[in-house]
Amino acid sequence: MAQSLINPNDPLERQNEKLLKISEALMRRVEQSTDASGAAYAQFQRAALLEEEVRARTRDLERALDLLNESNAKLAEANAETEAARSNLANAIETVQEGFALFNTDDQLVMCNSRFGMHMPDIRSSLKPGLPFTQYVNQVSQSRFLSLPDAETPDHWAQRRMERHKDDHVIFNVRMTWNRWVQVSEHRTPDGGTVILQTDVTDIMRLERQERERMLDDQARLIRATLEHLNQGVCIFDSRARLVGWNQRVGAMLSIPIGRFRIGIGFNALFERFRDEITFTPEVTPQKIEDWVASQHARPPLSFEMMQGPSKTLAVFAEEMPDKGFVISFTDVSAERAAVRAIYHANETLEQRVMERTLELEDALSEAERANDSKSRFVAAASHDLLQPLSAAKLYVSSVEADENNAQTKTILDKANRALLSVENILEALLDISKLDSGQASVHITPVPVNIVLQQLRDELAPVARQKGLDLRIVPTKAVVSSDATYLRRILQNLITNAIRYTESGKVVVGARWRENSVRLEVWDTGPGIPEEQQDLIFREFQRLNATASAAEGMGLGLAIVERACALLSHPLRLVSTVGKGTGFLVELPLATKEFTPVKSNLGSARVKQKDLRNLIVLLIENDVELRNALTISLEKWAVDVISSPSGQEAMALLEEIGVAPDVILADYQLDHGELGTNVVTQITQRFGNIPACIITANRSNEVVDACTSKGLHLMHKPIDPNSLRSYLSKVGAV
Repeated sequence: MAQSLINPNDPLERQNEKLLKISEALMRRVEQSTDASGAAYAQFQRAALLEEEVRARTRDLERALDLLNESNAKLAEANAETEAARSNLANAIETVQEGFALFNTDDQLVMCNSRFGMHMPDIRSSLKPGLPFTQYVNQVSQSRFLSLPDAETPDHWAQRRMERHKDDHVIFNVRMTWNRWVQVSEHRTPDGGTVILQTDVTDIMRLERQERERMLDDQARLIRATLEHLNQGVCIFDSRARLVGWNQRVGAMLSIPIGRFRIGIGFNALFERFRDEITFTPEVTPQKIEDWVASQHARPPLSFEMMQGPSKTLAVFAEEMPDKGFVISFTDVSAERAAVRAIYHANETLEQRVMERTLELEDALSEAERANDSKSRFVAAASHDLLQPLSAAKLYVSSVEADENNAQTKTILDKANRALLSVENILEALLDISKLDSGQASVHITPVPVNIVLQQLRDELAPVARQKGLDLRIVPTKAVVSSDATYLRRILQNLITNAIRYTESGKVVVGARWRENSVRLEVWDTGPGIPEEQQDLIFREFQRLNATASAAEGMGLGLAIVERACALLSHPLRLVSTVGKGTGFLVELPLATKEFTPVKSNLGSARVKQKDLRNLIVLLIENDVELRNALTISLEKWAVDVISSPSGQEAMALLEEIGVAPDVILADYQLDHGELGTNVVTQITQRFGNIPACIITANRSNEVVDACTSKGLHLMHKPIDPNSLRSYLSKVGAV
């Protein structure tokens, strides 16, 4: 293999210099050679060929140099264009209104504009190329300008942010301090990098909220209109169990005046209003309902039925809303339940009917026990605090009337007697109020002339008003309404009496205002008024706004009786009151459709034939001092010898001391320290022999009747009618 004289790695100038030296050496050698065979010429030709090759290589090198220069020029041009593009890109993203950031495939920050992170000045200095994405998220989560929900921590927020980073496309809103909002849009680039855009959407969020509030207002009006067209009663409560919506029908279903419903009133306040007047199905208790409302966890739908009175059944459905509020609906299913009961009654076998009857009796017993529990204090108060002094008053008046010859005085006493008898009639009906919840209250709807009732009440209550310096004005009316006369009189008497009691000066006005198909009876006073927060309390039993009032002024039963009587008669009751100006009670009654036929009044007592009761010895056992004194005075007016005692023990001691057995015994049923009159009579008769005895009591229970019947004792209820008492003594004395 031939070895080249030229090193191809040498520069072109060096190679040319070597070729020239080689050419000169060869020429000299040719000239000096004496070889005749032509070797010199051959050497010359070889030199010429080498020179030509050198020229060709030179041309190739020159062309390669030109190409290299051209490539360098294009590379410089490309670098310039790259720098220009980079500058243009930087300028472009800087002009973008949103915050912009680019992370490479290694999740490191490549570049960002000045608006990126502008809502968090405390991390701006760290937003430099090379910042890892995880460190960027941690700094954002720890920023004091990030507003997190109360239940979320910075670590939890950072964890959720990194979970979102795994998706190719993510858009979410971040709340900042000062009630500002930033929308974050994250997208994956084709080479695996990440582009983040931050947009201030505060104005959009505010407009959206305003629009949402406007739509909510429209929806609220639409919901209100919808609720009013529903057959169900509906109540809507917020997450704090406060009333935020209802319809008119719910008040009618629950027998609650619609004025009692107010925005913001708590569920418990409404529930307490009627919980004692209803009976729940066995699987639901009031406590279970309250626990469901107060639960902080997810509440399953609650469905049950409740009974109001003997025939009204309401289906109740309660369900939680997404915002932790809840909706309660009431559906009157009385007709359906009555139909089901009728079908069962017609189709069930005898055994099934017996079982159904047993269940009905158990329900009735439960209802009766509830009613008895709520009325026990009322019956006790009526029996001992009202009937006792009434009995004494009737006896005092009777004893005075018998000896009075003055015509004017007799007229006054007669009016007093009629007033006391009216009170007796009212108390008789008042004691029946305990039967309302069990459905045993009897109501007789007849045409009632309002003016007759008002005039009777004026004669009865005008002296009381004058004694307080009040002007009692009763406006005459020709209205005849459809109602129960006894209950209507009781309603008006309680309202007028209540107005007189709480009015210190001014007047009490009573009148009737005509409506289209009804009459509204109104009782207005100029008293102190009733604050709104106490307007619910006054209708409860044993509630009096004037805590200093004595028991003689009432036990706080008047308005409770009024409300129950109005509900029983379906007479809407309304209260209007202004503190410092006065109060008005409005009762609406339907006009009578039949003509009123006057009947003879039964006020006053028929006179009985007087009999001589001289020398009759009566043992009187009564723990009430006033009633004992009144009975003693009345009996002594009849020439009866009275031995009075407050207890059975003292009565036995007196009889032992005087050594005389009485002709007849009058004993109160309920004496002090739990002593019963029936037991006292038994003890006395065991000691002194068989003696006629009469038990006097305000207790009208079957238990007392059975006790007297079993012992053969006569029973007389308070308030005691003097004529009835004398009639009994006359019969006993004649034996």
